[in-house]
Amino acid sequence: MNDSNPTVAGKPRELQGFLNAWLYHPIAGALARALVPTPVTPNMVSVFGALMVVSAGIFYTLVGGAWGIATGFLLHLSWHVVDGADGMLARLSGRASPSGEVVDGMCDYFGHGILYALLAAQLDDRIGWVACALALAAGISRAVQSVYAESARRSYQWWVYDVPWLQNQRAPQPGLGGALSRAYLWAWNRMSGATQRVDALVLSAEHDRVQRARIAEIARAAGTRTLPVLAALGANPRTILLGLSIIAGSPIWFFLIEVVLLNAVLVFAIAQGAASARRIAALVARGA
Repeated sequence: MNDSNPTVAGKPRELQGFLNAWLYHPIAGALARALVPTPVTPNMVSVFGALMVVSAGIFYTLVGGAWGIATGFLLHLSWHVVDGADGMLARLSGRASPSGEVVDGMCDYFGHGILYALLAAQLDDRIGWVACALALAAGISRAVQSVYAESARRSYQWWVYDVPWLQNQRAPQPGLGGALSRAYLWAWNRMSGATQRVDALVLSAEHDRVQRARIAEIARAAGTRTLPVLAALGANPRTILLGLSIIAGSPIWFFLIEVVLLNAVLVFAIAQGAASARRIAALVARGA
């Protein structure tokens, strides 16, 4: 595996966008270190992040005006710091677990679900029931896009740096967390296609350090083409696009971008990821 690349917030630098690397994650790291000796848990931080997103929606829609929009935008931007701090706190305090990933994801979906509902309610006065339909389509689009982008990035970390994730669990989780994990992985497996061939190669080389390192190097080279597209499906561009849409006078522009433009990016990312995985598998087989 490749372990020579410098990391930011415990993640390889190539997985960090400009804002994450130079703003959000340095602040999140400082926050996480400050919270380690306190009774605050990573799950508490995740819940607080969800409340920040809901608060941003309230300022955007119920407060409004220049001050309300500015405050909502600042809260939503600050959520990225908190969203990074929960995972860092989990790692620093030795409490990282698959269940924590599920809680983090649930808080993300809950907070943004309420945000989208507030935006739809604001639009309802102008376009009626179409607002709810558009918000629902945008929310589902966001969820599917996020599952693909985050899972592809997690797979990359596994292939290149041997960092495990939900897919590597040996024993199934019980309860609601387990059900949500299985639903998440089901959605990913429907979209991952040929990437499962690389998963199999990584597993087969688990006890062969030379072959494992070779797969990691090939996968890292392939990531230079796929990772930038995945970044376009991440949360950072959405926060900025939503703020700009609100400033422009209506969240309808943001919803349309998610439903039309970002779904087109998703289709391209799936096709690109499958082609990249086939290329990785062929290169590995060629040198076997």
